Amino acid sequence: MRYALTVLILTAATSAAAQKFEHLADRPPMGWNSWNTFACDVTEKDVKAAADAMVSSGMKAVGYQYVVVDDCWHGERDQAGFIQAHPKRFPSGMKALADYVHARGLRFGLYSDAGWKTCGGRPGSRGYEFQDALTYARWGVDYLKYDWCNTDKLNAEGAYLTMSRALRAAKRPVLLSICEWGNNEPWKWGAEVGHMWRTTGDITSCFDCVVGHGNWKSRGILPIIDLQTELREHAGPHHWNDPDMMEVGNGMSTGEDRAHFSLWAMMAAPLIAGNDLSTMSQTTRAILTNREVVAVDQDRLGIQGFVWLERGDLQVWAKPLARGALALAFVNRGRSPETVEVVWTDHVIKDDLNKRHFDLGKHTYRIRDLWSHKHRGTTRKPLRTTLPAHDVMMLRLDPTGNAPKPGSANADHRVEMG
Repeated sequence: MRYALTVLILTAATSAAAQKFEHLADRPPMGWNSWNTFACDVTEKDVKAAADAMVSSGMKAVGYQYVVVDDCWHGERDQAGFIQAHPKRFPSGMKALADYVHARGLRFGLYSDAGWKTCGGRPGSRGYEFQDALTYARWGVDYLKYDWCNTDKLNAEGAYLTMSRALRAAKRPVLLSICEWGNNEPWKWGAEVGHMWRTTGDITSCFDCVVGHGNWKSRGILPIIDLQTELREHAGPHHWNDPDMMEVGNGMSTGEDRAHFSLWAMMAAPLIAGNDLSTMSQTTRAILTNREVVAVDQDRLGIQGFVWLERGDLQVWAKPLARGALALAFVNRGRSPETVEVVWTDHVIKDDLNKRHFDLGKHTYRIRDLWSHKHRGTTRKPLRTTLPAHDVMMLRLDPTGNAPKPGSANADHRVEMG
């Protein structure tokens, strides 16, 4: 009897300690979310079209896998409290929609909220966490974006822990995306609870702006990346800083879209597209499916990049990669072209956090331009070019004799701009 009691206590303790599912986010998650394009008007037809386009466009082939329905898919709860899909916009129901997505070799995601109501005014999960988690498991949900509207005086860490344990209790592995906008410093506690966490408020489709909405603000690309620079120590395999879904293809210039995508890759951010995949242009498709840039984001080390050099409107990001490689992103934040001159042999790039140093004076690297898909010689010869306004030059440096096939990552070095 004493033995049985001990087993019972140990089992309960183990269950209480169990939190997120492991090995769902070894690399930054990649996928698509409905909100930036469809907001509260999203329908079953839109989601099916996105799943089909993710396959036909080549996005699935380069690593995109999650198709996520954001806010406003909800109908009402039934008499037993179980949440239902909106009967007119999702007439087949969420189980059928999940099956449709799964049949294309993709994974299915949904949205909910830790409060009484979602940000769009639909039923939230507060008080229904375990019931909703069980429903999601029955439907075949693989990813949950969990928002933070209408939460009154809830404790954020506790609220997200509750949902994390509810998902665990439902026994279907679900990637948990924490979306409380960085208000409660989720990077300090989120790794034990979820797989990624928002670090800012909502993104908006502009390169350098902040838009007020009364008691909250949305930010463009540059204001968002400026909030990431002190957070890199918290990111890595299984737990990622999330600067929000992407706005590639949603109205910015080609150069701005290219810089946006490059910066998300340099930050090892989740690559969650937010455009209409079924109508995107060939230019947008080419940006989202650039294998060489995706490989930087998906590099197995999982190191978040950092600002290495700044000169006026020119900013250089560095990201150590596997096998001794290094990615560099030269970003022109200004509205006029910038001359870039890199005298490689003058410099040493140091990432003290991850104990990786690249001495370009002592070691030679091959240079690959990840947007032109061309080689630019080696670091023995200075690099001179002109970078257009609101655009990017993204390079990968590999130790000579260790250059991978286009689409992977590696290096050691230093840089100067004239």
